[in-house]
Amino acid sequence: MDTNLEIRSDVAVIGGGLGGCAAALAAAKAGKTVVMTEETSWIGGQLTSQAVPPDEHPWIEKFGCTRTYRELREGIRDYYRRRFPLTEAARRKWNLNPGNGLVSRLCHEPRTALAVLHEMLAPYIHSGQLSLLTGRKPVRAEVQGDVINRVTVRNMGTGLEETIHASYFLDATECGDLLPMTGTEYVTGSESKSQTGEPHAVDGDPLPMDMQAYTYCFALDYREGEDHTIERPREYDFWASYKADFWPGKLLSWVGCRPSTLEPREFGLFTETSSLWRYRRILDKTNFIEGTFSSDITIVNWQQNDYWLGPIIDVSEEERDRHLESAKQLSLSLLYWLQTEAPRPDGNKGYPGLRLRKDVVGTEDGMAMYPYVRESRRIKAEFTVLEQHVSAEARPDGKAESFDDSVGVGCYRIDLHPSTGNRHYIDISCLPFQIPLGSLIPVRMRNLLPACKNIGVTHITNGCYRLHPVEWNIGEAAGYMASFCIDQNRRPTEVRNDRSVLKQFQQLLTNEGVELSWPEIKSM
Repeated sequence: MDTNLEIRSDVAVIGGGLGGCAAALAAAKAGKTVVMTEETSWIGGQLTSQAVPPDEHPWIEKFGCTRTYRELREGIRDYYRRRFPLTEAARRKWNLNPGNGLVSRLCHEPRTALAVLHEMLAPYIHSGQLSLLTGRKPVRAEVQGDVINRVTVRNMGTGLEETIHASYFLDATECGDLLPMTGTEYVTGSESKSQTGEPHAVDGDPLPMDMQAYTYCFALDYREGEDHTIERPREYDFWASYKADFWPGKLLSWVGCRPSTLEPREFGLFTETSSLWRYRRILDKTNFIEGTFSSDITIVNWQQNDYWLGPIIDVSEEERDRHLESAKQLSLSLLYWLQTEAPRPDGNKGYPGLRLRKDVVGTEDGMAMYPYVRESRRIKAEFTVLEQHVSAEARPDGKAESFDDSVGVGCYRIDLHPSTGNRHYIDISCLPFQIPLGSLIPVRMRNLLPACKNIGVTHITNGCYRLHPVEWNIGEAAGYMASFCIDQNRRPTEVRNDRSVLKQFQQLLTNEGVELSWPEIKSM
């Protein structure tokens, strides 16, 4: 198909997830013209189109994230205060948690985050400095040597193509789509012990197709006495009887696993303990004036709808589509099981009052616009973060490796879900860590930067570098790096390897509210 439109900007951000939004915001704040594309109709990635409320460390309200990430969080709270009839008690809470979910100090609806992200980007969009193109998927790139000249995206609605020219291209796609398209060296799946020396890496040969499970999340409310049972899913018989060899029971059951010990664990829906309803609840109706909402709303992103039967990266389009459809079928089957067969404490079966809230995720089928992708392609970087750098087990002094080229911080447990290689959870303690600039620099390409989960980490360390505030920090650092390199007429590797220039860049980050180090705190 012929290209219909030529677009030129200083910085092109391909992918509008959390890292992409942070990158676009940073580059625009630094005075650059920016174009950001996004495959779905919602920017925000795991926070919006994937419907995953933020997973964060326990100190997030005080430190351990960038200034703009904190603005995003406070913007979400302020949105509820400005637009919703909160109770007086809820309105007075400085740390308002709209959903009072167990997983986060800030559980909220995807649409709220979407609105706030648009507000944060609005000055640059309205001025024309930032062009936002949703419903665009990258399809090819033109590369000359180690330099990307252009990237072509396809409008998913019209089929027309647009070619983007830029000085820097930032890959913020969920699966690292620009890496194979541009010939950038990358890795996938599980490295071996012989490659990395990591205690939890695989024995023998590496397993490039062994990647973490991904999940189609969905939203539910509950209307007692009503029947909202969906049509029996096409693959229900398969999923109702499915049991993995390593799993303690059928996947569609209340029996799951404690990730840190792999011991069986029993869940319930509305139980006092191990309540799946409260786990990722994004709206607690008691926070709002009586009558505003008839029910709480929760997000289903549970062990029971993790899909690990095959990867969606570096496989044929046919195989990718088949696995994505089966992952949707698993989530729909879980819902149908909950509505019809799930054992209840009163001895009955099923909760037909569970209602699929399609509007919450903005789709016709009620599944999130995009699967929650935990593991991307990862660049072969100047520096790769290993388990030995951040694991509490590997650091007897209780401190993560100190990186002189830090461009940010993060903290989360090394949390790997069951994998497409049929391997179990890996869930181990992690120390508060830094994000080294070397992990954002490809070994060869001159004008490509990763801006989300696709940095120089391993299968193991991806488990702690993939969460919301870290992805935002990575994207923000990449956006500022692209701008800095344009201004200085330097390559990222030159910035990193010239101490005086590196310090200049780090001072820029500090001035913009990016924390480069941690105070003395404990591991997670």
